[in-house]
Amino acid sequence: MFGDESYSQFVGFLKVTLPLAALALMSTIFLFARAPTQDSTIPYAEIEDIAREPRLSGPQLSGVADDGSIINLAARTAKPQGDVLSVEAMTANIQSADGTVIDIRAGMGEIDNINNTARLTGLAHLETSNGYEMETAGISANLTTGRIISDGPLEVQAPFGALTAGQLVIETPDTDTGQVMVFQNGVRLVYTPQP
Repeated sequence: MFGDESYSQFVGFLKVTLPLAALALMSTIFLFARAPTQDSTIPYAEIEDIAREPRLSGPQLSGVADDGSIINLAARTAKPQGDVLSVEAMTANIQSADGTVIDIRAGMGEIDNINNTARLTGLAHLETSNGYEMETAGISANLTTGRIISDGPLEVQAPFGALTAGQLVIETPDTDTGQVMVFQNGVRLVYTPQP
């Protein structure tokens, strides 16, 4: 198609224009490149803290207690400290064998792997599927037996009214298949009749 002279001229033309085109493309990359923003810098202090204190993000733990209850624990973060996990923004969901569901939320907590216990500290909020809503200073749960005990006094909104008590114990008696809530230590009830 091309004569020898035309071909040589075409190749000579490409030898000049292709490097110039590559140079033009490279210059546009540097011309339009943005300066780094303040947000894109690496937070070295945070990286050092994470390296010093290893942590888990969004951990979840599930199991079945001796009474047949299904226990699900979750947290925003967890820091291992020996055999204990120190957790933040902890939630627990317990589905008992009789169908009752208990949801618990607390700001902080600990999970002890050796003793199979979980302790929720700070203000703990407990809600059951059969209409009970409670707040207390802390809750301890045995992950093997499914037994739950409040650390101190609590306020309760129940289907039949409001009550306060010194302690709450939720457990499954040996003679029963369902969980029982026991309010004890100075129970005071304000009964609200249902219409």
